[in-house]
Amino acid sequence: MDRPGSRPFAIRGAVALLSGLMAVAASVALPGPALAAGAPHAGHRASAASADAYWTPARMRAALPAVADVKRQDAPAPAAEPVPPSHPFDGLPQVGTFFWTDGHNTGRFCGGTVVRSPHRDLVVSAAHCLRSPDPKKQFSFVPQYHDGLKPHGVFPVEEIYLDQRYYDLGTNGGARWDYAVVRLGDRADGTPVQRAVGGFGLGIRPGYSHDVVRLIGYPGNSDAVYPKPLDCTSSTHRYTSTDPAAPGDFLEIACAGYVGGTSGGPFLVRGEGGYEVIGVIGGYHTGGDTPDISYSSYFGDDLVDLYSDAVEGAAPPGGYLSDPVAAGRWGLVAPTRR
Repeated sequence: MDRPGSRPFAIRGAVALLSGLMAVAASVALPGPALAAGAPHAGHRASAASADAYWTPARMRAALPAVADVKRQDAPAPAAEPVPPSHPFDGLPQVGTFFWTDGHNTGRFCGGTVVRSPHRDLVVSAAHCLRSPDPKKQFSFVPQYHDGLKPHGVFPVEEIYLDQRYYDLGTNGGARWDYAVVRLGDRADGTPVQRAVGGFGLGIRPGYSHDVVRLIGYPGNSDAVYPKPLDCTSSTHRYTSTDPAAPGDFLEIACAGYVGGTSGGPFLVRGEGGYEVIGVIGGYHTGGDTPDISYSSYFGDDLVDLYSDAVEGAAPPGGYLSDPVAAGRWGLVAPTRR
């Protein structure tokens, strides 16, 4: 949570700084249930080679957004000020797309961004994309996916870390925890994702007001033969929800054309060491009700805990977190700090 007098800082990925962040998180008593972590069923975990072979350009093109479109094309745009436009581009190496097939063998996708970490294997995304207990087969991350291309290869998903409160309260009641940290396996040649494409800092307690923010997202209903990600530069401010079913304070940004499918895409600001991720499309109403206004949950100490658990590999064996056995085993005790 944002606290008066707190100063923004970013997770840089160095071991020494990670220890400092863990100490900060441990020193703050946070209300609510403990955090929990989960992993895909072992039988559904894809090898890098099989995932690379499975995700052909045609299958990636046919994939649908992870969740139903809530950003309606016919929704009215805000009338106060002109909305900054977005434009398609070839993407950034650190920003990409998760692909998987669900229980009906339908391809699904959601955005994600590589962040710096000691083991060079972490991506941040939106929790609402990954909350479903449906099997996720050939579950993989494709950095800088565009035009049907996999320019940096394919990285299989190892584990998913979400806040237990998001599972318990759902996408509206838990909207303030709509973020996820995902740990990836190496590419088929043994290369970890951060070594292949680099990574951004993870901005913690960044504040709400930023004059220059870059928003990137992968649209789900592009008319192009092979879609490209969208890019837009705008400003953010604090939005306090007026919906009692989805309480909380969120980052709000005006950028035109961010239709359903852009969930998980990053809010990027320039920091001392390059870009920092200060949000992901999600949170309030899983990212907003119109294509021109997007939201993010606020990155605070709860996200530090998820990041720390992902670095430590503090996950139960087998089962998604939403599996009752796994949730019961991990949802009532604080994660072990090693």
